[in-house]
Amino acid sequence: MPAAKQEEEQAGREGSAASHLLAFALGAVSVGAALLVRVLQKKLRKRRRVVGVLPARYQSSRFPGKPLVPILGKPMILRTYEQACKAKTLDAVIVATDDERIAEACRAAGAQVVMTHPDCANGTERCEEAVSKLKRQYDIVVNIQGDEPLIEPECIDAVVQALQDSPDAVYSTACTPLAHKEVPLRQRVKCITDQNGYAIYFSRGVLPSNKDGEVRSYPTPFQEKPYLLHLGLQCYDRQFLRHYCRMPPTPLQMMEDLEQLKPMMEDLEQLKVLENGHRMKVVVVDHSAHGVDLPEDVASIEQLLKQRLGVQ
Repeated sequence: MPAAKQEEEQAGREGSAASHLLAFALGAVSVGAALLVRVLQKKLRKRRRVVGVLPARYQSSRFPGKPLVPILGKPMILRTYEQACKAKTLDAVIVATDDERIAEACRAAGAQVVMTHPDCANGTERCEEAVSKLKRQYDIVVNIQGDEPLIEPECIDAVVQALQDSPDAVYSTACTPLAHKEVPLRQRVKCITDQNGYAIYFSRGVLPSNKDGEVRSYPTPFQEKPYLLHLGLQCYDRQFLRHYCRMPPTPLQMMEDLEQLKPMMEDLEQLKVLENGHRMKVVVVDHSAHGVDLPEDVASIEQLLKQRLGVQ
């Protein structure tokens, strides 16, 4: 056989093999992509049943009996409960408490109550215990602070939607722009995120910082980017919440939660999520933080509520 013809046949065989290899590779990519889509779709479908939990305890070193303090004649926990019930993404809203006085006030108003152990270390553990006692199974649990009677339902919907849209995240939370004058305040928890809106870190210190130690605008072209205030609204994947409550404290969390700051400031539990390598989605909302921390906060909350209700 002439050498030229042999070379031509060899080239043909190699071309055919290359075509088959390319077809196989494209097929494998297509199958892989299809499987990934199915996995993500299945993950998203699993996150449709959502419960909102309002953890409420009577004993508080800063404000004993705070959940029952009247806000324009109605217990604060019920004001918050009514706002939470307006959220479109919640299939159910429950109050988790260890105190019969709180339970009675909520039941009398028609709210669902789950009794929890008085030794729960924090609201997160109270949420986990309450949800574990429910007959119905849920995919997402939203921890709604009971001392925010002015919480917007839209904020609750935003954190739920953020977790539903982020199958690689196990936790979502909300932040709001923070005025420069409030950035140095230790009682304000700051947050920074990556370019895709996933949390990088939380701190009571100035975050982000710079070599001059000044609170100032971001450099051009990011001068419109705000400092972020972390809000107390937390949203968990149900399975992760069970694991989360068993996580021991982590180094960065312990550094931020110095004993001399307690009981005046809450733990930065969310740092455990990041330190253990989990992803946390952050949604930025337009929200003025109006929580009730001390008795003197009640008057200002009532004034804001009057303005919202159009009451003189």
